[in-house]
Amino acid sequence: MISTLKTKAEIFLGDILGGLNSAIIALPQALAFGVATGFGAGAGLWGAIILCFIAGILGTKTPMISGITGPAAIVTASIMHAMGQDINSVILIIALAGIFQIILSLTQLLSIVKYVPYPVISGFMNGVGVIIIILQINPLIGHPTLSSTIESIQKLFVNLGAINYDALILGVLTLLIVFLMPKRVNKFIPSTVIALIICTFISINFGFNVDKINAISIDFPKFILPHATFAQIINNLQYAITLAVILSSESLLTGLVCDSLTKSKNNPKHLIAAQGIGNICCALTGCVPGAAATMRTVAALKAGATTKIAAIVSPIVLLLLLFKFSGFVAEIPLAVLAGILIKIGYDIIDMKLLKVIKYASKDDLCVLAVVFILTVFYNLIVAVGAGIVLAALLYAKKTADSAKLVQKTVYDKEIIELERSLEHDYHHKIRVVHIDGQFFFGSATQLIAQFDELLGTKYLILNYDVNDLLDISAIFAFEDIVLRLKGQHIKILLVIHDKRLYEQLEKHSIIKEIGEHHIFYSEIDAIDFAKNSLKKKLKRNK
Repeated sequence: MISTLKTKAEIFLGDILGGLNSAIIALPQALAFGVATGFGAGAGLWGAIILCFIAGILGTKTPMISGITGPAAIVTASIMHAMGQDINSVILIIALAGIFQIILSLTQLLSIVKYVPYPVISGFMNGVGVIIIILQINPLIGHPTLSSTIESIQKLFVNLGAINYDALILGVLTLLIVFLMPKRVNKFIPSTVIALIICTFISINFGFNVDKINAISIDFPKFILPHATFAQIINNLQYAITLAVILSSESLLTGLVCDSLTKSKNNPKHLIAAQGIGNICCALTGCVPGAAATMRTVAALKAGATTKIAAIVSPIVLLLLLFKFSGFVAEIPLAVLAGILIKIGYDIIDMKLLKVIKYASKDDLCVLAVVFILTVFYNLIVAVGAGIVLAALLYAKKTADSAKLVQKTVYDKEIIELERSLEHDYHHKIRVVHIDGQFFFGSATQLIAQFDELLGTKYLILNYDVNDLLDISAIFAFEDIVLRLKGQHIKILLVIHDKRLYEQLEKHSIIKEIGEHHIFYSEIDAIDFAKNSLKKKLKRNK
């Protein structure tokens, strides 16, 4: 009994520490991302509180700490820019995104995320990291944050002639702290929190002339019902779907990391449904949306968190910090937040891949480059979609290139003697052709061309070793092969190993074209049939 109570106490203490640790990490990130989106620091912090609390209660049993993240912030900022700073439209899009997340949780589409190639994920995350860094260079030198990377780069060349050196000093000091803080110190107190406290203290006490957060509301956000016509909803669907896909993908990836660390299995549908409800609540309170955050979740787990209590403790701690230190938060310089975001952007960049990139294949590098460039300079969802399509096409090409016909000629002593006695029948041949590799739309054209090399063959034993069914392109290609061979007066003997394939070919009348008596399930039987048929023909001619 005492042992059980002790175990429960240890679990509870681990959840408390995990929630506290994740809240400390979430505080500067929520403030910084809130400013970066254009919603403001308060909306970022309240969004982290509301989403984490609701998703914590409704979500999975394991501790999943939610809140605004890098990809979520970048997509939200892009939408804000596209909507011309129209908060009502952006809130509508966030609410629709939450609804789409709930709809996604009712489908099997969530399993697709595990099939997304790593170069696509890496290119996207590298792009997001670089976007965050680029967008924060202007506020680092004392100028407003812009929501477009191209615009930020263009403005930077102008702003370099009017640097606010107070902001630059604070920004550089922030970067030095977050990048050079010893790991043993960072383990207990995040370097971002230390930088936030030290640099804000310096700014207050030395009277630095810099832009600050200025005001952050400690009142609970008011209920906001976005106004929209049916036409506005339809026009905004593309943005809502983009946001829903990004938020869901990041949550699912965090879930996979959590499963790996806890040796458990979270229900992805349950996870995304809870995230969707949480983001709808964020929209209806005018807060920034978010997802399950990998960094904060890992921090909670490493601190000893084991249950969803940690995901409830974390927003409560943030709420206490907001009420207790709202005056201090208002004094935080935007240059300091810029320095913190640059560190976050750097951490998002996939350094693991960059270390081994010289060993990557050309196809992987091509996919990585396309996704990265489109992410940074065009559109995040287009980047991911283009990366997946390109990766699929390159894989299809590789598979098609590996598909080939393996030929062997069947020799028989009796046939050779018969052929010697009949000079005009000397070129009678039996060949066995194996389709080696996948026979699908990508390889069909190449294989058709290879069949043109079979001139002179009298009996062709076509052995389809693969058990997979054919796609429609391969069906038509197969029919074309049969007609070509028949046009060359070649007898086709088909060897298949799957009854389903026979039924598929029968439905498309290909069995009828070949002939029912020319279908075999054993290569030996087909060879014996061809030998006997050729012998009979030669004897008749003799």
